[in-house]
Amino acid sequence: MRTSIFSAMLGLIFILQLSSCEKRPRNVVKNYYDKGEFNGSVLVVNNGKAVYDTALGLSNIEKNIKLEKTTPIYLASLSKPFTAVSVMLLQQKGLLNYEDKASKYIELPAYAQNVSIRQLLNHTSGIRDYESIIFSKKGLTNQDVLNWLNGLNKLQFPSGSRFEYSNSGFIILSLIIEKISGQSYGTFLREHIFAPLGMKNTWVYDSSTADKSRATGYNKEKQLDDYSILTTGDGGIYSTPADLYRFDQALRNFKLINKSNTDLMYTPATLSDGKISTYGFGWFIEEADSGKTVSHTGGLSGFRAIFWRDLNHNSCIIALTNQGDAFPLSDFLNDMKRTLQ
Repeated sequence: MRTSIFSAMLGLIFILQLSSCEKRPRNVVKNYYDKGEFNGSVLVVNNGKAVYDTALGLSNIEKNIKLEKTTPIYLASLSKPFTAVSVMLLQQKGLLNYEDKASKYIELPAYAQNVSIRQLLNHTSGIRDYESIIFSKKGLTNQDVLNWLNGLNKLQFPSGSRFEYSNSGFIILSLIIEKISGQSYGTFLREHIFAPLGMKNTWVYDSSTADKSRATGYNKEKQLDDYSILTTGDGGIYSTPADLYRFDQALRNFKLINKSNTDLMYTPATLSDGKISTYGFGWFIEEADSGKTVSHTGGLSGFRAIFWRDLNHNSCIIALTNQGDAFPLSDFLNDMKRTLQ
């Protein structure tokens, strides 16, 4: 009898240890890597302490180059928080107001004359998203998107009446940043965000940075699917988890934008019918009993990105991959969040 009880206790201990092991970030990431679903870099911070920081796989398959933690990976739409912060920096300098019409700064088609900067920031502008129509054009530029918008004759819906994610709107914000600052989008971000925060492996892709060392994009069959467009504002940034964590800490400690703008950044838009959206200035927002979390994802060609931030517990999950469609992003994030509980 004692032997059977002892064996049962050992079995229970083994199951508990196995369960605990499975809940560790290291084991979650290894599971996805072993299944061929993740190739990239990950940083997990729990209550201000880094609990997992790694890079797995290859940066370039053809050349058999190992992917390092310092290898820049394309962020795609995860660039949008940087665009939003850039606009807020201009606001803090008194160079623009959120209620300003975007047409005050750049030429827009007649139907978009009354779209405000605030509506562009929180995706309530009604400006039609270009990505499902013309994004497949290699070398696509902001001016190409603006030309396409000029060929349309109306907004998708009255500005402020609903939330509709629009990459086009963030391209317009990029053009406004360039108009007001007199600098390219990449130069403005480098001088006002990347360099001050020590983000040494973060930059905006353009002709001057095209030859920088970076991860090459692939699909799940490991076929080449690299970044091939040149738009900014909606995307364009390469970075690393460590650099994104520097950005996270700067936002938490008001090193870039002040507290009132920080609060505004994490406040979801109120629509014209009184309903509340789930997006602030460059972040998706979720309220829970445990507090507020904000996040943004990115996905284009052979790249996927996730940046999830628990504002109350100084925790975050950052994952970047250069084997895009192999990565089940939502499942991965849910599994990783469970390791922080």
